[in-house]
Amino acid sequence: MKREFHLSSRREFFGQSAGALAVLSAIAAQRTQGAENTPRNPFAYDISRLQKTDPKLIAYAETARWKAPHPEARRMAMAHDDTLYICSGNYVTAVNKSGERGAEIALAEPPRCVAAARDGAIFIGVRDHIEVFDAKGTRQATWDSPGKKPWLTGLALTENEVFAADAGNRVILRYEKSGKLVRRIGEQDKKRNIPGFIIPSPFLDVEIARDGLLRVNNPGRHRVESYTADGDFEGSWGTVSMGIAGFCGCCNPINLALLPDGRFVTCEKGLPRVKIYSASGEFESVVAGVESFAENGKACGPSDCTAGGLDAVVDSQGRIFILDFVTGDVRVMRAKI
Repeated sequence: MKREFHLSSRREFFGQSAGALAVLSAIAAQRTQGAENTPRNPFAYDISRLQKTDPKLIAYAETARWKAPHPEARRMAMAHDDTLYICSGNYVTAVNKSGERGAEIALAEPPRCVAAARDGAIFIGVRDHIEVFDAKGTRQATWDSPGKKPWLTGLALTENEVFAADAGNRVILRYEKSGKLVRRIGEQDKKRNIPGFIIPSPFLDVEIARDGLLRVNNPGRHRVESYTADGDFEGSWGTVSMGIAGFCGCCNPINLALLPDGRFVTCEKGLPRVKIYSASGEFESVVAGVESFAENGKACGPSDCTAGGLDAVVDSQGRIFILDFVTGDVRVMRAKI
């Protein structure tokens, strides 16, 4: 039986994030506050200061905006030739830098993640397995499901391997490009000093950095972790904080991208925002703040925060493309001069 990420099946995770839930409760309190003469809760967090971003911190400007090809947009991927692939509806659509649609792959169920190889192959993760297509959109293979309760949410490629983020089983799956599963990375193992992923809601991502290490968000621990391809834990960065430099809520960051110089782009929900961190994890700047995603912020409530969220990818010029899951908007962001 497939597992759903409803509240009843996620209590064990929220128990490990009690402090973060207090932040979400504060958000709900702010949204439902009544008239000005309504007594204010003296114990509530004041998040009003987080609703606007200090302009001095914003290092990017929006240069274009257009809609995803279909409703219910979920994830994106950037190919080496700067073709953007968008998962929306039951389709994966190729889009150029101006937002014009190209080839489209229709699927029997919603795609959850996608990645494009240099040889033109397109790897698509639906909820419980991976499908492979050639550059013309012809299906080449359908891989077996990796086991019980899979919920695939992210893909990353090397020349010979595919790494898939499985939020359902809280693990990164390492495949050969033939579809053979060779390793499960990130499962809790005290002897190997592997902390294990805490996934309160279905957001788990994987990227491959220039140093060859995997970078994986561990949203319930509010940090980004590094692993070798063999599954050795190499380190982490990130802090729990209401401030702009940290990550707050039940589970952030939810998605990652890498700039050409090795710096990180992080996406958050609850207080939706996109930020830049150095290659070693120091906060540097904001790409787009909470005020840029008003509808997205409303979608995330204190008891269930699976509806909101953002994704980001980077092209060869360092431009950042942001997908808003709620509005379906794709924003193109360029660094300010």
